[in-house]
Parts: sequence; structure tokens; C-alpha cells
Amino acid sequence: MSIFEAIRLAFGMIRAQKLKSFFSTIGAFIGVMFLIAVVSIVKGMDKYVQEDFAAKIFGINTFTVTRRPGVQFGNVSDAIRRSWRRRPELYEDDFHAIRAALPSEYLVAVESRNQAEGVVGTKRSDYIQVSGVSEDLFKIRDYRVAEGRFFTPQEISHSANVMVIGADIADSLFTGADPLGKSIRVAGFPYTVIGVVEKQGNVFGISLDRFAIAPYTSEIKKVVNPHKVVDGIIVKAPDDPMMREAMDRVEGVMRGRHHLRPEDEDDFHLDTQEDVLSFWSKIAKVLYTALPLLVGVSLVVGGIVIMNIMLMAVAERTREIGVRKSLGARRRDILAQFLVEAATLSTTGATLGILAGLGLARLVQAISPLPMGVSPMSIVIGLILGVGVGMIAGVYPASRAASLDPVAALRFE
Repeated sequence: MSIFEAIRLAFGMIRAQKLKSFFSTIGAFIGVMFLIAVVSIVKGMDKYVQEDFAAKIFGINTFTVTRRPGVQFGNVSDAIRRSWRRRPELYEDDFHAIRAALPSEYLVAVESRNQAEGVVGTKRSDYIQVSGVSEDLFKIRDYRVAEGRFFTPQEISHSANVMVIGADIADSLFTGADPLGKSIRVAGFPYTVIGVVEKQGNVFGISLDRFAIAPYTSEIKKVVNPHKVVDGIIVKAPDDPMMREAMDRVEGVMRGRHHLRPEDEDDFHLDTQEDVLSFWSKIAKVLYTALPLLVGVSLVVGGIVIMNIMLMAVAERTREIGVRKSLGARRRDILAQFLVEAATLSTTGATLGILAGLGLARLVQAISPLPMGVSPMSIVIGLILGVGVGMIAGVYPASRAASLDPVAALRFE
């Protein structure tokens, strides 16, 4: 018997015994569906964290000098938190010292943030993120203007009350009107809108367009950085090696300004996207480790179900096996027929599981910001598992069918 004939007979048996076939395929279906869906979702999350979350929040080849870690993972003891609170503040003078210490190919900016209410005429916004920054921040964040322009170094040196706003603020406070040249009051101070930033989208459902940015020397300093205290000093390098070099240089500048001895620990922190990516890689590694175990349990259960149903099929088709043997069917023909039938059942379940897993991943993409990261390798592995589980589960029933005595099989009632 050819392999194609065995497959044709197997599909005929599936059509004839739909309920048994359904229970035979369910184990492989669930296992492979789970494999495809989880791998696609995890790969999508990996892409999202690296390309959207880390890149947009921290920036590429960028680090930020802060008083304490901006991103904190794991258990942080109360003693460590108290030590962070005792650290000295960062000041505008630290920003000037770092900018002076780095060559011109580096971008250096200062940024301080707070929440404040925006008012335009009778319209009031919910609390928005307001920032006092220097001019290089726009290049570091890779902002582009949809309308107007960014503020200049001259406006910073003259403490001009000008402001660049996000797309959401422009839509909510200047609905249907051109915001350029208009006045917006933030925390009681008036600012002239000179630019609107192109829409940035969102990260994990949080809008990146609800912001207002003014020169750190303007009246915004009373809201975000009183007494010349700043939240962070951001440095962007042309590439990763230069970023590492800049981090070493900035660390030396800050340790010198804080009068730290060689044995003293840093009383400041350098934030990079690696903190987030490192934490995420640990989570992804756990998921990829646990995934085969969970899929394996499902496939073992599915294999046991297939084996039991195939044993029932052997018992029900004993006379058929006797007739085929009496007509000249060899032992290997019977063995091949039942092995192919078991493999066909399992592969059918695996194929349906692949389609369902891709559909589940697409559903997650539709209802969440996570992209769909399809892995061709996971699809190939799913098909191989489908064939393998069926073959392994069908070995015992097939060997029993092949070893039946034709005379005894023909007498079987």
C-alpha cells in the first residue's frame, strides 16, 4: 500500500467517525494552538518592548543621569530606598558641566517634569505632563513638528515663555483652530504656542501626545525645577561604543562634582534602555522555558487519547484486518495503515491548532498595542510535533493490528 493510499483511507475514516476523530485531534490541537499563540505573542511583546517601549521612552544610544533609578524591578529594600532619598539633587550646573565635558557630536539636554493643568479661554484640560527642557531634547527624542517650530537657544537664554505642545493637547484645547501664536496658561503662567509635535502614538495604551514643553529657563521652572533642581540630564551618542565612552566620562564628571572618593559608591544613576530590556529578557526566557513543558503535557495527553482511540479502532476493525490479511496484505501494510491513520489524525489537529493559534495572536494584536510576531520556526515545529505525536501514539495499536492472526481475526465477532 502506498503512503498516499494510506492517507486517503485515513481521511475516509475521519469522515466516517467524526466524533472519535474529534477527540483524537483535540490534544494535538490544543497543544499546538498554545505553542503558536504564545510564541507569536511573546515575539510580538519582544518587538514591542525593544522597538516601541524602550526606544520611545529611553531612546537609542541614550542614557539619562538621574538621582535614583527611574525603572525599578524586583524587590527593593527600604534601606536602599532610604539611601536613594539621601542622595544629592541634580542641578542645572551639573548639566552645564556634562555638556562642557563632552564633544560636540554628543547631544546633551536637561529635562524636568511635573503635572499641571492647561487652560485656553474657557477650556481646561486634565492634568498634562509639562516639561522644562533645553533645545537638544527635540533631537534626542527625534520629535518632528507638524506645525510651527521648536524653540531656539536664544529663547532659552532670554527665558522666553514659549511652548511646544503635543497633538492631543492641540486637539483638546484648540479644537478646529490653529494653535500657533495662541496663548495657553499652564499652572497660572501664559505661554505662546510656537509648535505642535507630530503624533507619537501610545505605549501600553498610555498616550505619548499629552505634553507641553517650554524652555527650562522660562516660568515653567517654578513648576518643574524650582531652585535650579533638575530631574534628569539626557545624553545621546552617535553609536553604542561612543555611548559607553560617554557614560564613563559623565560618571567621572559627576563623581568629581559630588567629591566622591574612589571607594565611595555613586550617589547618582545612569538610566539606559538596557535596564528594561534586561528585565524583559529574563521574563521572555522564563516564558520560552515554561512553554515546552506546558505544550509537552498537552501533547502527551493528546497522544494517550489517540492511542486509546486507535486501540478501539483495532478492536472494531478486527474482521476487516483478517479479510485484508487473507487477501494478501502484508504485516507492514497493516502497520503502515494504522500508523499513517494515527499520524493523519494528529497532524490534522496540529494544522487546525496552527490556524487557531495564529487567529488568537491576531486577536491579541487587534485588541491591544502588541504586534503579531509570527515565528515560521514555531509553525514548522508544530507540524513536526503533530506528525511525531501521531506516529508515537500509533505504534502500539498498529503493532497489535499487524500481529493479529488472520484466521482468528476472521472468526472475531
